[in-house]
Amino acid sequence: MTDRSTLTPDEAWRLMSEGNRRFVAGDPEHPNQDVGKRHELVDGQAPMATLFGCSDSRLAAEIIFDKGLGDLFVVRNAGQVIGESIVASLEYAVAVLGVPLIVVLAHDSCGAVRAAIDGTAIDAAPLPPHIWKLVAPIVPAARKVLAEQGGSTVADIDPERVGQEHLRNTVHDLVQSSELIAQAVAEGRLGIVGANYRLNEGTAVPVVTVGLSTAP
Repeated sequence: MTDRSTLTPDEAWRLMSEGNRRFVAGDPEHPNQDVGKRHELVDGQAPMATLFGCSDSRLAAEIIFDKGLGDLFVVRNAGQVIGESIVASLEYAVAVLGVPLIVVLAHDSCGAVRAAIDGTAIDAAPLPPHIWKLVAPIVPAARKVLAEQGGSTVADIDPERVGQEHLRNTVHDLVQSSELIAQAVAEGRLGIVGANYRLNEGTAVPVVTVGLSTAP
């Protein structure tokens, strides 16, 4: 068994990737899901990674990466949008739990991305205030993609490109908003992988990495 106290960011991502490959192949090990592991974790946790992902029901983190109890510290909201409670939770994972890796997980056909794209239309129907506040940070990605494509209407915006642009923005904003996380990356104690989950294939494909020796 791997000693998690000595895991490097690259090693942690390797373990995550291996689990995802097992899931894609239909040959998962379902580790750490028995009674003994449950009892072992009563007095504490030492997760190998933190996953910050979309709340979509199709993104069950431990299933996608073939992990179990105590393996992942998971933080989720619709559209994986950075906020104060999100950053605080991720800082806790880094500073207190000592995780060497943060995986930011987006996905195809994201409802929050779709809402942000639709919200760019001049005649867009208003969303409930709390929902709009959540998806508003995704709108700049939609507008950037529209400008790059040379389009003029919502129909011209490619949702997949918006999702990937928002993913890059999320990783950037996370590092910029947290001195603690930025310092951990600078010291080599922490890596960040922004990955996109493909619903059909089941693969988690890296789009952007920070603090790892391997690039997407």
